[in-house]
Amino acid sequence: MIKRLAGCVREYKRDAILAPISVTLEVVMEVIIPLLMAKLINNGIEKGDMGYLLKIAPVLVAACLLSLCFGAMSGRFAARAMAGFGKNLRHDMYYNVQNFSFANIDKFSASSIVTRLTTDVTNVQNAFMMIIRIAVRAPIMLVFSLAAAFSISAKLSLIFVMFLPVLAVGMFLIIRVAHPIFRRVFKIYDKLNAVVQENLTGIRVVKSYVREEREVGKFNAVSQKIYQDFTKAEGTMAFAMPLMMFCMYGCMLMISWFGARVIILGGGAPGALNTGELTSLITYIMQILMSLMMFSMVLVMMTMSRASGERIVEILEEKSSLHNPEQAVTAVADGSIRFENVNFSYTGQPDKLCLKKISFEIKSGETIGIIGGTGSSKSSLVQLIPRLYDVTEGAVYVGGRDVREYDLNSLRDEVAMVLQKNVLFSGTITENLRWGNEHATPEQIRHACRLAQADEFIQTFPDGYDTYIEQGGTNVSGGQKQRLCIARALLKKPKILILDDSTSAVDTRTDSLIRRAFREEIPDTTKLIIAQRISSVEDADHIIVMDNGCINGFGTHEELIAGNKIYREVYESQQKGGGEDAE
Repeated sequence: MIKRLAGCVREYKRDAILAPISVTLEVVMEVIIPLLMAKLINNGIEKGDMGYLLKIAPVLVAACLLSLCFGAMSGRFAARAMAGFGKNLRHDMYYNVQNFSFANIDKFSASSIVTRLTTDVTNVQNAFMMIIRIAVRAPIMLVFSLAAAFSISAKLSLIFVMFLPVLAVGMFLIIRVAHPIFRRVFKIYDKLNAVVQENLTGIRVVKSYVREEREVGKFNAVSQKIYQDFTKAEGTMAFAMPLMMFCMYGCMLMISWFGARVIILGGGAPGALNTGELTSLITYIMQILMSLMMFSMVLVMMTMSRASGERIVEILEEKSSLHNPEQAVTAVADGSIRFENVNFSYTGQPDKLCLKKISFEIKSGETIGIIGGTGSSKSSLVQLIPRLYDVTEGAVYVGGRDVREYDLNSLRDEVAMVLQKNVLFSGTITENLRWGNEHATPEQIRHACRLAQADEFIQTFPDGYDTYIEQGGTNVSGGQKQRLCIARALLKKPKILILDDSTSAVDTRTDSLIRRAFREEIPDTTKLIIAQRISSVEDADHIIVMDNGCINGFGTHEELIAGNKIYREVYESQQKGGGEDAE
């Protein structure tokens, strides 16, 4: 994990190296200062030697200034390294997520990915800052101060050593208990984000059904769980400070007690402790114990960030479940489609199939209607064509070749898909439409909009094609959003066009005009239309009737009316409702 995360430092290695070097020089100065103070007290103040005072004082001031400068430099270098490290982490995670298949995204969930990109990166970023500063400073300060303390009085310095095992065992137990709790907390953060995301996405439904209190209750329940676990984890980590204080004040009391006895009983004998040395020793006590306290803070932060780091590495090391073959085919011959004994499961488990024994063939340029009840796996069927998912068994052929033989980008460039959930991005109408073809001319954009029956309502906007679309397309109606998405797909000039219930929000007249435009303007494009209305598919070359993940019927409108029970029942129910005009 550490090696993988360290690889994200990259261009900020220089700052990450200079920061601990500056910290080391700062520590050296801080260790020298008590030695200079001891000499100042023993040889200058106690003896009243003003010349010696004037000689040592500038050196002491210079050491203080150097310590200050090195401290400021280490802070600057560490801040740049930390910010750059966080930036690279987010970049690498986001870049890898772009390569994920739908199966990978289903595995993590959108809310979990957001948490890992934000909260988890911040935790690891803060831990990195502490590692290159405090984690370097604490052990160096500890070693140098111990060495200096032993040079003054080896016997008294052994007091420090007595307390080290107590501190080490205590911190080990605290971290061992706290880490699993922190890991659980960050998983609950994923649930919290999911609740917020779901509420904001469906805010209109929430308000129209007056379910605000229920959503608040869901949020409070998850938030309360985070509160309980975080309180438990932080309560465990809180024992670190009393443990540190016990060790610190225990050392100070014992050294002050034994040090005073040594000075009094020594009576100035050779090797006895004097006032200046005791002062320096007490200063080193503070430095040693402060370094231990800083080290405990690093351990606390690393305990929290360890769970975050593991979650980040999961994203960084996750490989897409879809791969390009070594010698990928880059050209799609035509829009023909063939399913050959296809079984499909979202989990990859043969006993949980949502598509079973699917076999059919579509010629290039044909229009195919797909109809079936809710949950009959209509969307699952068409998602296999651009290889958004891989089949569990069998094969899907496009242009006469298995879709797994194609380069993914080349295949998807030839398949335009208007998904069941229409998505528009913030920006102008033109900017949204150019997702289909970034080099599309204004005339090509208008032509695609005329085919999708969108040009008429766009012209009614004061700014026309420069009208700004809010995030998610909230300032246009459902039907307008669908037509813009169809126009965006048409700009790709695909060999295969898939409409996944993409005209459900438009009236039957507009639906009819869109289908007529398809027949007249893009006759060579294979068109698959998933619909709930018989009127949307009755003039298709063939119609597929889906039922419980299987093909229940395949034929023309007339053939299915005569020989397919499900299709006939749907047709009769819609006709009894008043025909097309009632839709």
